[in-house]
Amino acid sequence: MGVERKVLFVATVGGFVTQFEMSNVSLLQEMGYEVHSAANFREPVYSVKEKELIDRGVILHQVDIEKSPYMWKQNRQALEQLCKIIKDEKISLLHCHTPVGGLLGRLAGILCREEKPQVIYTAHGFHFYKGAPLMNWLFYYSVERILAHHTDALVTINEEDYRRAGRFRLRKGGCVYKIPGEGLHREAFQPVTENRKKELRQQLGLDENVFFFLSVGELSGNKNHREIIRLMPDIKKRLSDRKILYGICGDGFYREELTELVDKMELQESVKFYGYQSNIADYLACADCFVFPSVREGLGMAALEAMSMGIPVIASDNRGTREYMKDGCNGYVCDVKNPKDFVDAFERICRMQPGERAAMQSEGCRTAEKFDIRNAAVVMSRVYEAVDAQNTLATEAATTIHYLPLQNGSMRKVQ
Repeated sequence: MGVERKVLFVATVGGFVTQFEMSNVSLLQEMGYEVHSAANFREPVYSVKEKELIDRGVILHQVDIEKSPYMWKQNRQALEQLCKIIKDEKISLLHCHTPVGGLLGRLAGILCREEKPQVIYTAHGFHFYKGAPLMNWLFYYSVERILAHHTDALVTINEEDYRRAGRFRLRKGGCVYKIPGEGLHREAFQPVTENRKKELRQQLGLDENVFFFLSVGELSGNKNHREIIRLMPDIKKRLSDRKILYGICGDGFYREELTELVDKMELQESVKFYGYQSNIADYLACADCFVFPSVREGLGMAALEAMSMGIPVIASDNRGTREYMKDGCNGYVCDVKNPKDFVDAFERICRMQPGERAAMQSEGCRTAEKFDIRNAAVVMSRVYEAVDAQNTLATEAATTIHYLPLQNGSMRKVQ
């Protein structure tokens, strides 16, 4: 082309790119883009791994984004910082992630009229969804409809969001896509032998006879660890003949509150916090069951990682888990508003016969195959190629129909 092309990933937290976007970084570098990442690298939600990004040739920019969209003073400063990066670096493509990162990134794209960067937004789960609070619809839905007008590609990760986004009016020539999450690195999440499981459990200090339930995720209200902790007395009573332990890997704002709840309920022997772990596969290998009680999920890669390792899953019913959960086949689905569902599911998993468990493990592994990183990369490469050719697409009518190939070989049209 003769002109250096630069892409800027925008996210709220600094570790987001290393956690979810390294495959897309590789795709764009192969296409000749210089890759930049703008985020608040002081946020501790994920391990930032700045050196890994730098070694991969990613140029980092600290931007003081706050997770709450209502912290406008701080986020206004972040918006100014993003505009300066776009102008100084002559960014030609923005790939925005996370609610506030998506909001500020696209606003910056609008404000930088001279640079006119093309814009991709990956919605990792809209905050407006069936059953969401009214305020979410009033704020997030309204904002998304408006910003969609300034978006060249809107990428979704579940069917509910995909259908809803299909009703938005994007920038002329824009498309809505659905991908199988950010992609599962299945080679890193494979079933382990019984000997390896025993060895890892010993390293973790787990009693040989303990039934180990594990959750992985940010310690937040949405992840709903609190509900499982509150249910532990009922679960222990129901499984009085078994020794059980509920382990939680992750960190976040709710750490202190959850720890206090465990102390108040005198559950120190039944609940253990392991903090953020980069070697999560080793912890999953120790688990007899994975617990995923989130109120909402865009998809839920943690549950898919567990399935890929042949671990039965207990999950709440939401638009994300509906993409892969099959009640009674690869785990059990629970109504988040009905605590008894979770207690029943714990008992079913714990008392499962070896043959039933083996069948559930196999089904989980088969389910996870569909979400392999290679499947996500195929769709994302099409997204980047389409946006790359946007100058041609922009000459088409706004109502042009674009077809997205689905996994089963059929085609779906997007207005």
